[in-house]
Amino acid sequence: MFDAASSPGQNRSPLPPAQPPADGVPSPRTPTSTQSRRPAADRPGKQRDSFFDNAKYLAIVLVAMGHAWEPLKGDSRILEGVYTVVYTFHMPAFIIISGFFSRSFDMRPDRLKRLITGVAVPYVVFETAYPLFKNAVVGSHEEISLLDPWYLTWFLVALLVWRLTTPIWKLVRWPLPVAIGVAMLATVTPSIGDDLDLQRVLQFLPYFVLGLTMKPEHFQLVRRRWVRIASVPVFAAALAVGWWAVPRMNTAWFYHRDSAQELGAPWWCGPVMVLAMMGCSLLLTACFFAWVPRRRMWFTALGAGTLYGYLLHGFLVKFADYRGWFDHAWLHRPLGEILVTVLAAAVVTVLCTRPVQRAFRFAMEPKMEWAFRQDAAELARERQKPERGREKVGV
Repeated sequence: MFDAASSPGQNRSPLPPAQPPADGVPSPRTPTSTQSRRPAADRPGKQRDSFFDNAKYLAIVLVAMGHAWEPLKGDSRILEGVYTVVYTFHMPAFIIISGFFSRSFDMRPDRLKRLITGVAVPYVVFETAYPLFKNAVVGSHEEISLLDPWYLTWFLVALLVWRLTTPIWKLVRWPLPVAIGVAMLATVTPSIGDDLDLQRVLQFLPYFVLGLTMKPEHFQLVRRRWVRIASVPVFAAALAVGWWAVPRMNTAWFYHRDSAQELGAPWWCGPVMVLAMMGCSLLLTACFFAWVPRRRMWFTALGAGTLYGYLLHGFLVKFADYRGWFDHAWLHRPLGEILVTVLAAAVVTVLCTRPVQRAFRFAMEPKMEWAFRQDAAELARERQKPERGREKVGV
């Protein structure tokens, strides 16, 4: 999810879901003069790149649409085919961006604080809020468990683990092949269990590591006109394959949350599916990026609030499901499916706006200065400030 995902991610000015790395998304353009010697995420006055904010917003809209389609897709082969295609690339695209903006992450105290307040704390808050919400609406007795991510919160766990392991991936010589190997091993290890949704964490890991290894020029490659043109028949072919695969393939493969054995397949299908799914996902992700606008659009600013849209829209989808709103027969017809799609896009758009961010910042990006010790280096810098001031006035 978020610069997410901001995210589903995370930074001081709003978290996208991917706000993973830094809310103030730096421009991929090459810095000049003294800026070139400093990481983009550390430069003051850094400018957000419209391309990445647009991509995050469009990805979160697809996420919301997909969740709204879930109760309806069983009655429409076309809708389920579209659902399958969207699930092939929307989270990989989001995760790649999260990895790209995590390149500067290290164990520096200020970044660890931001990781805690922007990822770990929201996880605890929403992992608690979702079961309580269900209990209030349905009258059930859902237990709260911080070890078993509920619904959308798996992305926060994954982002926390991926971010903490970033220094390792930056250290090894061949990070992407190693990450793919880890994902392949995960698919043949059902004993991993459901704790912290580690199957998803490990199976989606290669996309995060890929983002870590990418450079701004790699995103420029998919912005070329010929790529945009070629993406049209590729998407058309993907939709045709998705329609064909509906009765022939288990869509649970696209969730990356189970091992091959748990899906009733031979163990060797796990590693094969990791490679096949990754090839399809990267192809469609490249096509998606090719059509993301590069200039500032009316929705560009919403890219900084995608984590808000990601985590909050789940309450509305679940409320409609609990109340049986999706059971109305007319919603399972083409016009009803279109209406649900439009409503999902509109709702998640509103949830990414600044008023919503301000209202829920206490849960998404709490400052929590009271919870942390002040870093010794930071204290030294503060002590030096008045000394420099006295020197300037000749004291």
